[in-house]
Amino acid sequence: MKKTTRIILSVCLAVLFVVGVGGYAFVSDSYHADETAWEAMAGQTDSVQAELDGNVTWFVPEAPTAGLIFYPGGKVENTAYAPLMRACAENGILCALVRMPGNLAVLDANAADGLQQEHPEITTWYIAGHSLGGAMAAGYAAAHEKDFDGLILLAAYSTKDLSQTTLRVLSVYGSEDGVMNRESYEKNGSNLPADTTEVLLDGGCHAQFGSYGPQDGDGIPTISGEEQVRQTAEAIAAFIGQ
Repeated sequence: MKKTTRIILSVCLAVLFVVGVGGYAFVSDSYHADETAWEAMAGQTDSVQAELDGNVTWFVPEAPTAGLIFYPGGKVENTAYAPLMRACAENGILCALVRMPGNLAVLDANAADGLQQEHPEITTWYIAGHSLGGAMAAGYAAAHEKDFDGLILLAAYSTKDLSQTTLRVLSVYGSEDGVMNRESYEKNGSNLPADTTEVLLDGGCHAQFGSYGPQDGDGIPTISGEEQVRQTAEAIAAFIGQ
């Protein structure tokens, strides 16, 4: 092997190593679920059972009236959304909380594939997501419009044009959100149906849709995480129940 070829191969291997290490460090640097989230994951009540099935945790109420597939926010451990999913399930909504590779929904945008077929008794389905997860959920909804009754965005917006679809859309965000780009949110508002329901949580922030602690760049909330989850679950239940 010529010396030049060996040098080129060595440089290529070095670059691949650096990229691999950098990529691993990026996906490993995630926001982790706190104690409140783990309690919601582990706890069983008479009305809601949490069932782990591969990359999905189902929150199953006694008599579900609708189904909800949920994509977590970027670089956020999926279990951080257990309190919200349990609160929704307590309102009669069967919830599927998806675990994403590297905690990034962009790495498995089609994670919802086949989940509805696991519960054929449910005929009303919504897909939802927080932040980056919301954007990916919107993209999935755009490609599978006929499979869903609606889309729920938490501190998120859709870059796909859903304005002419039959999807019902709920958009929820906090007044103190310092992470969501408000300019992009307003700009992409035209991608949603004209009758989109928008809910502003007074005092809410970006991170408190999940239970993973403060997030870099976020605003200072004036309501507790528990209150934000409660209000969000109530907004979702009211929207789905309409």
